[in-house]
Amino acid sequence: MKSRVVRTLTLNDLFADPRNYQISVLSTLILLGLFHYGFHLPWWHVVGCIGATLTTQAVADKIIKRPFDPRSPLISALSLTLLLRTGSITLSIVAGVIAVASKYLIRWRGKHIFNPANFGLVIISLLFGAAWISPGQWGQATLFALLLLALGGVVTGKAKRWDVSLSLLGFYAALIFGRALWLGDPLAIPIHQMQSGALLVFAFFMISDPKTTPNSRLGRVIFAALVAGVGFTIQFAFYNAAGIILALILCAPIVPLIDRILPAGRYHWPTQLNLSLTRNSGVSHEIFDPAE
Repeated sequence: MKSRVVRTLTLNDLFADPRNYQISVLSTLILLGLFHYGFHLPWWHVVGCIGATLTTQAVADKIIKRPFDPRSPLISALSLTLLLRTGSITLSIVAGVIAVASKYLIRWRGKHIFNPANFGLVIISLLFGAAWISPGQWGQATLFALLLLALGGVVTGKAKRWDVSLSLLGFYAALIFGRALWLGDPLAIPIHQMQSGALLVFAFFMISDPKTTPNSRLGRVIFAALVAGVGFTIQFAFYNAAGIILALILCAPIVPLIDRILPAGRYHWPTQLNLSLTRNSGVSHEIFDPAE
């Protein structure tokens, strides 16, 4: 019989779960936005949104008798903080509640349909005039774009969802470069547009959510193409700068259909780490999730 010994988590074990990377990166981006880019973001809005998401998740998990894990709701809160702007702390709190509640209330065959942060962000901005999506706050800075590409690559690589992120950027680039060539615009314009910090935040930290993207790789590529096309249309035909963010909530209900046509194994967070250690004793040691 295999020996089951609980050992102390190492740094490598901690970062085996991509959510830990994502929390670190998103927190860094928020601090960078506050102290370098001068976001007008009161700290109490951040605290209120984080508190709302964690509380909602804790209550929901207690109702369904599931162990509480703060990482996913924390990621939702940080993502909301990056892109949602409002002068009302109440709306920041409501956005957090709506985001997490959507995971439990809007599901299909055990899988939630909408990315929580995207759902909360879009719904609150549509319902209340005092809240809006702020995609332009990051500006278009080459160094910042490169930083996001590097950090995003780490996160999506850990979550094994780099395909959907790169596919989205590739399809979107093809559309905006094609538009520029069609209109005779200088290529500096689409290059400038591709350096949007909000676009890269979306590509690497929102659409790449492994729990709400198609299970198969081909399905994720198709989904990325769809989101890019819808987002491009909203942005350039309806003149809405948040087109790519709105596109995700519009396209998300198609994911169950893609999963049905292109079935594949469902992604599970690596909360149970089966890490065998070879020691002199020859005993196999493993880490087990306390919620097992």
